[in-house]
Amino acid sequence: MNRLVLARWREAACAYCRRILALPLNLVFPPVCTGCNAATTLHATLCASCWSGMHFIERPLCDILGIPLEFDEGDTIVSPFALAEPPPFARARSAVLHNGLGRSLVSRLKYGDQTQLAIPMARWMVRAGADLLPGADMVVPVPLHRRRLFVRRYNQAAELARHLAGLTSIAYRPMALERWRYTRTQVRLDRAKREENVAGAFRVPDSQRRHVAGRTVLLVDDVYTTGATARAATRALLRAGAQEVRLLTFSRVAAGVSPTHMMPVQNPGIE
Repeated sequence: MNRLVLARWREAACAYCRRILALPLNLVFPPVCTGCNAATTLHATLCASCWSGMHFIERPLCDILGIPLEFDEGDTIVSPFALAEPPPFARARSAVLHNGLGRSLVSRLKYGDQTQLAIPMARWMVRAGADLLPGADMVVPVPLHRRRLFVRRYNQAAELARHLAGLTSIAYRPMALERWRYTRTQVRLDRAKREENVAGAFRVPDSQRRHVAGRTVLLVDDVYTTGATARAATRALLRAGAQEVRLLTFSRVAAGVSPTHMMPVQNPGIE
């Protein structure tokens, strides 16, 4: 029985214990929907209405970029985008499309001080990244520059990565990568400007190189937009000797993909 299976069994057992222990607490603080605050049976879950409004990314998808595709052409499909511009990371996966409730959750986590949202979001990321987790040696969040971290007080990617590492028993190494050069916000920048903005912004500190060299890194961020940040961070890890980098984000912007192309998703019981 591998480490991932054991971790899932442990999480299931812990979830059962939490439900029993939470009964008295629920009388004082009744559980509500993560999306709309409607009454639910458990904390950190979605009501039926919000669940149906979340655009989860399901197969068929590009095996490299994780882009949702309209037609299933086999077990392994590589999109024209990945063929035209192969990314430095090995594979990427995201849990949801960056629209509707998915976008709202990211905004509330990132700007609204609602760090408790990282718990259910990380659980959905575990499900989405099931094929990235086996063999991963460490979970590394995309870092903020210390100036931006001082203003925001926390790194939303680190919150997601911390919970994800706890759910999977993969080592959490938040200091393995640093954003040593201050960059302006990527919002409203086009693809070329984004690439220019983050070029050379990341590095692996000398003290962390021995942890990174020869390892398979699971790089975690909240949103995949153009991929400029992910590519810059990946290159820094590879320069430090990482064997492979895999990318896992909560949401992704998929231009030209309609929610009607999403496969219907049954509640996997991750609550």
